Amino acid sequence: MKLAFTLLFLTLILIGLGVCVGSTGFGWNGFDTIVMEIRLPRTLGAWAAGALLGLAGAVAQGLFRNPLADPYLLGSASGASLGVALALTVMGGAVGGVFSNSWFIRLGLTGAAFVGAVGAVVLTLTLSRGVAQTLRLLLAGVVVGVVLGAMTQLLLLLSPDSLQAMQSFLLGSTAFVGWTSFTLMVSVWSVCALCAWLLARVLDGLSLGDATAISLGLPVAPMRLALVAVLALATGTAVAQTGLIAFVGLAAPHLVRSLVKITHGGLMLLSSFVGGVLLLTADIAARAIIAPQELPVGVLTAVLGGGYLLWLMRKQGSL
Repeated sequence: MKLAFTLLFLTLILIGLGVCVGSTGFGWNGFDTIVMEIRLPRTLGAWAAGALLGLAGAVAQGLFRNPLADPYLLGSASGASLGVALALTVMGGAVGGVFSNSWFIRLGLTGAAFVGAVGAVVLTLTLSRGVAQTLRLLLAGVVVGVVLGAMTQLLLLLSPDSLQAMQSFLLGSTAFVGWTSFTLMVSVWSVCALCAWLLARVLDGLSLGDATAISLGLPVAPMRLALVAVLALATGTAVAQTGLIAFVGLAAPHLVRSLVKITHGGLMLLSSFVGGVLLLTADIAARAIIAPQELPVGVLTAVLGGGYLLWLMRKQGSL
């Protein structure tokens, strides 16, 4: 409970800071236009995207019983990217597609990303023949990610009009998140968080092994499919709105476990809030480091997350 209040306090502080930091410096100039129409939805959208990725990371690590699993390692991000690239190609490579505030376009991109993410995860599970063999699962995820990534690049070569729209998407950016994107992400997060909390007992059982979970009377197979759907929807929605942002889904659950000992129900919700705090912090830093220009937030999280992963592996004796 103490950690939850701390995260809520940090979130409020960061939101206040986020609406003050921009390419024009620190301040409230142009309140109606700059603050209310650009900075505030971007700040809230960064938190919502981080919350989705943190939730997806906790679900992935619990579902696959692997503390180094995240949505991207299982190919869902590459599948979502391919879905968005296909949608942009169908739209004729419209540059405004990724950055549009139209509900129709945003829902279309989210749907395409969701279908791509689900397809990628299902393909990974098929190639790995389930989740029993961790090494085979991760290798299958790598293979699926590489193949779908190559297909995305090929599609962009065949449709050069989509290349400009995909560039910011592939680097990861919250610069074009508006009220439409935020509303969509927070709505999906609410649904996914509720479903994950309802399915938390299944993850608690799976952590003891499939045989134990079945002996406890848990419907493992259908519940696992439901968790995969939650994972794919959360990842697909975040990727569709902000592009590829690495390591948030991996780091958030680890940070929660290092602070508190808790079952999967609380772990997933707290990981979601930690993910929101992490991405919002990175987004504010990306705006301020080289202002008036800004870094793609995906680049910043990749550098910081890569360092964190190396430290984590060294701490666990893997290096």
